[in-house]
Amino acid sequence: MRQNMAVSQSSLSTDEAAALERVRTVTRLLDEAVRIPGTDFRIGLDPILSILPVAGDAVGAVLSLYPIVEAYRLGVPNLTLLGMVSLVAVDAVIGSVPILGSVFDALWKANQWNYKLIERELDS
Repeated sequence: MRQNMAVSQSSLSTDEAAALERVRTVTRLLDEAVRIPGTDFRIGLDPILSILPVAGDAVGAVLSLYPIVEAYRLGVPNLTLLGMVSLVAVDAVIGSVPILGSVFDALWKANQWNYKLIERELDS
């Protein structure tokens, strides 16, 4: 994912580039902060938080709204924002299922997808 997180910075304003960098930081924290030893697979705070019943998933969902707020501020189209919200909603609902939800959260990288959606909109 890290290699793919590169928008043509020259086409962005200073504010857009700063917002995109903030979203990138939150995305890494939530989806890929820690590498699983002996593998190339990474997990973030989202699946770790989901270990805590209800509260962990709620905190993860609220944190996952940050990229959507930034996307809104950047003028991302409403249809794309709706798709971003849908990704987070799926993450929150399925992620709240005991045990299975933690595994799902480790595999469902909603924040990475949302970052790519923002990146695509800013690149166009």
